[in-house]
Amino acid sequence: MLLVLVGGFALSQAFRTAAAIMAPPLQQAFALTPQQLGLFAGAFHFAFGALQLFMGMGIDLYGVRRTVVAVFPLTILGALVTASSHDFTSLLLGQALTGIGCAPAFLACTVFIARRFPAGQYASVNGAALGIGSVGLLLTGTPLALVIQAWGWRAGYVALAACAALAWLAIFLFVREEAPARTGERLDVMAALRGYGELFRLPQTAGIIGLALFTYASFLSLRGLWLGPVLIDRYGFSLVQTGNVALAISVLGMVGPPLFGRLDPGDAQRRRTWIGNFTIGCAALFALLAFALPAWLEITLALGVGIVSGYMVMQYADVRATYPARMTGRAMAVFTMAMFLGVALMQWLTGLAASAAAALHAETYAAVFFTICFFLVLGACLYRYLPGPSTVTAEPSQSAP
Repeated sequence: MLLVLVGGFALSQAFRTAAAIMAPPLQQAFALTPQQLGLFAGAFHFAFGALQLFMGMGIDLYGVRRTVVAVFPLTILGALVTASSHDFTSLLLGQALTGIGCAPAFLACTVFIARRFPAGQYASVNGAALGIGSVGLLLTGTPLALVIQAWGWRAGYVALAACAALAWLAIFLFVREEAPARTGERLDVMAALRGYGELFRLPQTAGIIGLALFTYASFLSLRGLWLGPVLIDRYGFSLVQTGNVALAISVLGMVGPPLFGRLDPGDAQRRRTWIGNFTIGCAALFALLAFALPAWLEITLALGVGIVSGYMVMQYADVRATYPARMTGRAMAVFTMAMFLGVALMQWLTGLAASAAAALHAETYAAVFFTICFFLVLGACLYRYLPGPSTVTAEPSQSAP
């Protein structure tokens, strides 16, 4: 059942990174500015992130399967709307619908793992799920580039819609879970939001969210938006060559999370130190990417971001260890919301930076990568210097029989 749910997450990964390969043909078809390109890529993540709290409520009340089965069809609809778009507004609408449809995909996996696996296996199983789910990144590398080259960008979104339909059907057929314990209870939104208020009153939440806004956003801004434009504009790569690089980064994106899941130190305080140090390391890689280096070195640095970003899986273990078990679902929902709203924010801000650089006759991608570097350093400082948890031990969770 977890593998089937991860299939839905894999399609979510594909949709959120498609913009890196779609960007050049979309820029040509719609004459998009860098700022519009950032808005286009960010629309998915804004819709995805904004609904995480409500998806968490739905999963708690109605279960993983019912929530995903009810919402995921919007992914298919959104992809088809995007494929049939003839202006920028309809492109944004399609992206937003796709983001809403994908909203429960990842949270469903993390909650399923938290409920069905022993606490001691959480980091490794979640890392494995993240790694397997990164198969979706492979789809938006060379395969998507070949589809676009042969049949155009619209065919690319139709192909992704077909894959999403298969993922939804598999979840509908194969995922089973016990009926919700509170059958017939209605969703009390205000009461649920008050429950989230308890979470936000805890001192450690601000630092965790401050870091969450920028870590995954850095990787997605590279792999999911700027990789294609920088390789094509700076180095004259073809779309398929760019797809090959994206594919290589995606493979490393599959290796990184399970690797760092296995390397997780276990000790909560030591884990927090590792997270902060790796964040600064990622910032350094982006600072180097800002310079117009030889193509092979630029690609090597991008690959380095792909593998080192696997450390972000430890942030989930950090959240699980920081909050009591009764708050795990809400904490994961808030953390996931912050991550994807951060992606939307960073993609929008890097689009603004690119447009500003063009107006000032500065190098576009230097502005983009220095912006990402700045926000990673900011996130690391917030995580390090804002109040941390007084104790970083979670209530033991029961494993499924």
